Amino acid sequence: MKVCFETFGCRLNKAEALQMEAEYLAKGWETTKTHKDADLFVVRGCSVTRRAQEDCEKLIAHLRHRYPAKVIRVCGCLSQATRSKTREDSEPDEVPVPIRTARAYLKVQDGCAGKCTFCIVPKFRGSSKSVDFVRVLDQAKRFVDAGYHEIVVTGCNLALYSSQGKRLHDLLLALADIDTGCRIRLGSVEPGIGTLETVRAMSERPNICRFLHLPIQSGANRILKAMCRPYLVHDVDEVISTATALMPNLGLGCDLMTGFPDESELDFTATVGLLKRFPFSKAHVFPYSRRPGTPAAGFPNQIARTVKTTRARQLTEAALAARQKFAQSFIGKTVELVIEDAQKVSGWTGEYLPCKIEGSVVPRKKLVRARVYNVKGDLLRAHLIKEK
Repeated sequence: MKVCFETFGCRLNKAEALQMEAEYLAKGWETTKTHKDADLFVVRGCSVTRRAQEDCEKLIAHLRHRYPAKVIRVCGCLSQATRSKTREDSEPDEVPVPIRTARAYLKVQDGCAGKCTFCIVPKFRGSSKSVDFVRVLDQAKRFVDAGYHEIVVTGCNLALYSSQGKRLHDLLLALADIDTGCRIRLGSVEPGIGTLETVRAMSERPNICRFLHLPIQSGANRILKAMCRPYLVHDVDEVISTATALMPNLGLGCDLMTGFPDESELDFTATVGLLKRFPFSKAHVFPYSRRPGTPAAGFPNQIARTVKTTRARQLTEAALAARQKFAQSFIGKTVELVIEDAQKVSGWTGEYLPCKIEGSVVPRKKLVRARVYNVKGDLLRAHLIKEK
């Protein structure tokens, strides 16, 4: 029996999909990327934006029409209507370790207690739930034993992690101490309560990747308040200023939304100013997507699509220039990367920049050090530093 996985959306979805894939393999299934060879389809969907949901639903409709006799299992953030005609499998007694990827994805939290006016995810994921602290560490140890040298910590809202009196910063330190030869990469974390402690924890362990991603959304307090985000611009400034002071050459990422209802030119200018005020190296920019069932969908002064896309393009261009400037700063420096593509001898640095090693053969999953000699766009070109 063969199963085909189709996964949309965020790192959390990817982590869940990889775990489910490992479960099927443990049960004796084979995986395939070809639809015609599959006996079962597992579609892990995303509804964060209207386009993402439409893409998922389009694929599901195609599979149902083209392969009416085959079973489709729909998971993730999709409506119950979309989930119809699907099947659920029982959980295995022992969770196997995914082995297909070069980096391990560790889910530690799910759901969200936030009431953001634009977000529909809590309707699908529910309230915040944290994976037991000891269980998380046990799974991480199993990843290390399986040969992984990087673990990506994922969740729906990582800032809400709480188990046995432990918060996210406690978890990061404990994960980093399992094996100093394994990198820990933090997923997206909201600025606000507990984030400063998380930043300080990152700075205390060299094997925690120097990359911090903040879903900021806007640089205007008026818009953040309308979004019901749990922070204001001064909180963002404090987190970033602290992080960059503690960790020079920090890779800094963000999510930025354009065209939220009633966003003025002044509000947009404030977001541009935030992007230029700090050394962001990666920005995910997207126009506001009106989601039925969210408060913001009913707000007055909805922004025209052309305005939203124009603003998104302006931010994207500024972000790309900042990313390339950040990459240039690594010429002559030493970086660490986990090899993801053994043929190209390439992977991601701790600062989340792509890097290609020239003139060497390195196996996949291996953590290596290299010296950067050139940059093309945001791609670092480097020579391997051979360990003595």
